[in-house]
Amino acid sequence: MVFPHAGGAAAAYRSLAGALAAGGPDTFVMQYPQRADRLAHPAPDTVEELAAQLFDAGDWDRVGPLRLFGHCMGAVIAFEFARVGERRGVPVAQLWVSASQAPCTIAGSPRLPTADTEVIATMVDLGGTDPRLLADEEFVELLVRAVRADYQAFNRYACGEDVRIRADIHTIGGRSDHRVSEDMLRRWQIHTDGAFTLSLFDGGHFYINDHIDAVAELVNAA
Repeated sequence: MVFPHAGGAAAAYRSLAGALAAGGPDTFVMQYPQRADRLAHPAPDTVEELAAQLFDAGDWDRVGPLRLFGHCMGAVIAFEFARVGERRGVPVAQLWVSASQAPCTIAGSPRLPTADTEVIATMVDLGGTDPRLLADEEFVELLVRAVRADYQAFNRYACGEDVRIRADIHTIGGRSDHRVSEDMLRRWQIHTDGAFTLSLFDGGHFYINDHIDAVAELVNAA
């Protein structure tokens, strides 16, 4: 199961989902409210509420031990999804964290911007969005709407250092990511009672776009 980044739609992870499914079990990509076919769906107030809604949308106990993959904010949503699953008796085997700070560090971090111009500037800084799309006013309007909803939920999030899941946590990042460093990825280790690994690829925050097959191979080999 793949959890997109803030503002990201499921379609952006179609290639990764296909690569994961080619070498492993069926792969589902989550679609958050306020985008694509869920444009009219109201945005949850919190990350925890979003994770619970996503969990309630499927019969995950029929899928078998779950393997979750989240990029950036998607990793935190996946972490909360795993907590819901473990509380409800649905086994979660692995959480794959891509380019994300640890849950316990979020409350103490600077708040994410929600003003239009600041949201756009952040998207440009992070990369991962085709510059040609940023010249499309209609696309930018929809993107800002989705990102703002996600950022508002993220800004309300808090998690203690003592909160852990039983699932193994595997972190992945880009060596030149100026937003999420190797040390930030390592902080995830305190959130698992299972195994922990860290892997780095060449590239920045959206390193994954250049290493889809390699990332899928790493995940499927675990």
